[in-house]
Amino acid sequence: MAAKEFTAVVFDMDGIIFDSERRVIECWKEVAQKYNIPDIEQACIECTGINAKLTVKKMLERYGQDFPYDTYRKEASALFQSRYSNGRLPVKPGVTELLEALKKRGAKIGLASSTREYMVRKELTEAGLIEYFDVLVCGDMVENSKPAPDIFLKACEKLNVEPKEAYGIEDSHNGIRASVAAGLCTIMVPDVLEATEEMYEITEAVLPSLIEVKEYLCGR
Repeated sequence: MAAKEFTAVVFDMDGIIFDSERRVIECWKEVAQKYNIPDIEQACIECTGINAKLTVKKMLERYGQDFPYDTYRKEASALFQSRYSNGRLPVKPGVTELLEALKKRGAKIGLASSTREYMVRKELTEAGLIEYFDVLVCGDMVENSKPAPDIFLKACEKLNVEPKEAYGIEDSHNGIRASVAAGLCTIMVPDVLEATEEMYEITEAVLPSLIEVKEYLCGR
């Protein structure tokens, strides 16, 4: 199957650009072991793809309203930064090649990440990737988190393209739902979450890595 004509591609960041989801979970598991927090891996997976505000809501629903989430989050974040800041966060295979191919093709490139803008800019800059992106829309820049379509709609608006002219590249189920709801042709590249029957039904393609996404969108 060949890709449709497109003028823009909008990427998620964590789990798509960076191999970060597993590393976030790894840091949370260390904190959870220290404080005897049960089922933290499942809790993290359920929060994959959503913004900070909705994550807090889900964590408090799971662990109780008196759960000191912010304290634990800061500790997990400090662990993460100590290991993966300053360009040490692994980039997913095929990222640079895909971004280069899209630029060569003349496509506009956007980012729609649930992560806060400060962290998005920091991580992309440290990885030497920020110059590829024409537009960044981050979790603290929209009212409603994925799976609502807001972040993808805003990215398309800022890119000055119709959603139907754009591809959305996502790994999380919430991200896929957001991209599809916004009207983008959507490709799933699974990371910590596998493709379910729903994902196969609502996406245009499920591909194993960005290497295959490059071949799909830009040819060999």
